[in-house]
Amino acid sequence: MKLAILDRDGTLNPMGDEYITSADEWTAVPGALEAIARLNHAGWHVVVATNQPGLGRGLFDVVALNAIHAKMHRQVAAVGGRIDAVFYCPHAADEDCSCRKPAPGLLEQICDRYGVERDEVRVVGSCEAHLQAGAAVGAQLHLVCTGRSAPLRPGGALPVSLPPGTQVHASLADFVDQLLPATPGPAVPLAAAPLPLSGHGGAVS
Repeated sequence: MKLAILDRDGTLNPMGDEYITSADEWTAVPGALEAIARLNHAGWHVVVATNQPGLGRGLFDVVALNAIHAKMHRQVAAVGGRIDAVFYCPHAADEDCSCRKPAPGLLEQICDRYGVERDEVRVVGSCEAHLQAGAAVGAQLHLVCTGRSAPLRPGGALPVSLPPGTQVHASLADFVDQLLPATPGPAVPLAAAPLPLSGHGGAVS
């Protein structure tokens, strides 16, 4: 199985100073959802792994988070793609858990759920914590220069905290261009499917 594990904030949606607390606040990075569709059409499964400490801090609830992700799923489907599942850590930074990235627990759950060879998994995101978690499970690492990594550039100087071997791309679309150089964009939407649900601790669809 070909599996890509994407970060959410800064990779699929713009990264602001405030938490996204409602579906109305969620918008996609230009080209990101189309990039997911291209991956799907080339046989890749796409899963999102995201820290959502706003849950632990009481800034929004699971109902609001599910509504945000339902909107994301609908918009991906509208361009012919599909996100298999969203795994999230609901804990605040001061809580003791194994799933908050850069801890590898969330990504370990995903790899175990899908039964993949971890060194063949692509972990793609705009924040160091996502890539550090990917390094801990032995995946192939790809930084996209959006979100908080927007000041960085492919071929430029990189933070020393990035794991060794991290490849750098201007955006998620650029990552897909390099991964699938001969793959055209989808011309026809994929068949409609039930929307996956958000979850944590492996309780996802």
